[in-house]
Amino acid sequence: MIFETEQDRARELKAIELYTKVFGGKAIKLGGMDIDFKIVDDNNHPIAYIEVKGRNRSMRNAYPLPVAVKKIANLMAKRLNPMLIWACEDGIIYGKVEELEGIVKYGGMQPRVGAANDLEMMCYFDRQKSLRYIRY
Repeated sequence: MIFETEQDRARELKAIELYTKVFGGKAIKLGGMDIDFKIVDDNNHPIAYIEVKGRNRSMRNAYPLPVAVKKIANLMAKRLNPMLIWACEDGIIYGKVEELEGIVKYGGMQPRVGAANDLEMMCYFDRQKSLRYIRY
């Protein structure tokens, strides 16, 4: 069962639109259980893949930044400039996966009825030089 809400999708879209406005390219939403976006250039050549994670906090209070290990693995399998973006209330925090250092441990969120992946292997990223910020 997928628990993503319209509010989650709006936050994700706002984050990717800001990212592409600053860095260029066009975001193409990938479907189903894939990662979130493929970024293409003006000739529709892929230039990056991005996973956007919602974070209902300000950038200042967003740490540690969580993401499921399986999402990182899926993102890295794409091999082309894998990026993570955390969509916070006041902007985005982003970084190239291969430049990040995190801690892996079992965790997640309070289990919900019908959710298979609320508790799983997670990676948590503390504040570091490899993470960048853009305010809305």
